[in-house]
Amino acid sequence: MSSINCVEKDVEIKEAVCNIYGSIAEANTAGKSYGNVASCCGAPAETDIDYSLQLGYSKEEATNVPTGANMGLGCGNPTAIANLKEGNVVLDLGSGGGFDCFLAAKKVGSSGHVIGIDMTPAMISKSRLNAKKGGYSNVEFRLGEIEYLPVANATVDVVISNCVVNLSTDKFRVFQEVARVLKPGGRLVISDIVATNPLPDEIKNNLALYAGCIAGAMSIEELKNVLEKCGFENITIQINKLSCTFLEKWTNNECDAENYIASAVIEATQPKQLNIF
Repeated sequence: MSSINCVEKDVEIKEAVCNIYGSIAEANTAGKSYGNVASCCGAPAETDIDYSLQLGYSKEEATNVPTGANMGLGCGNPTAIANLKEGNVVLDLGSGGGFDCFLAAKKVGSSGHVIGIDMTPAMISKSRLNAKKGGYSNVEFRLGEIEYLPVANATVDVVISNCVVNLSTDKFRVFQEVARVLKPGGRLVISDIVATNPLPDEIKNNLALYAGCIAGAMSIEELKNVLEKCGFENITIQINKLSCTFLEKWTNNECDAENYIASAVIEATQPKQLNIF
């Protein structure tokens, strides 16, 4: 594929992702469901507690946030394993309705700060409204792309994300940006989708499956290589073997997604000697 065609394809994917998640935000705000509600690119009209439990949230976490914040768009619970501390500055890539940001805000306390980044204007509007409804004074939401983070160098203690990086067509750039904004010794702790087997062309070339967090998954080896090239240390990628229980529902059994992908916890550390790209 020529470089021009690659750029056109990347733009097409980004537009599809933005449109789908914008529609999810608008439908959810209006009290309506959207798409396949048992997947990461659809949302029920009301919070699905059982699905949240499958992803690793407690019932209290799933419900003790502003209505509409938890839309079930993730593939794990990064706040459960991020070991957040009071006073931390936390950055959430692809913050959606603000669910993980609000959970993080409670852990970092009034002396901490949480920044959510989302490229979808409808999601930013929704999350800002949710923050206002919940009285979260230590959370802010910024419109932006995860490949070009609107965040200053070396200002973040922990970067979290929930099933978002796989949607990017330039993951190397995403992790470069993460390395740039992390403080020396800062940590990356995300839940995301990885490819456990080579993806067939019919999956890789399916725009709907890319926006559905399937076709853009990297293999564990590819992911480790990218993180190493971006200067990260202490890299671990741990697959959630139970994720097949919800992944099989993501495509209504159209492509047996659970045979090719899995949810994983990805952790890495920024070297204590600052490495700015």
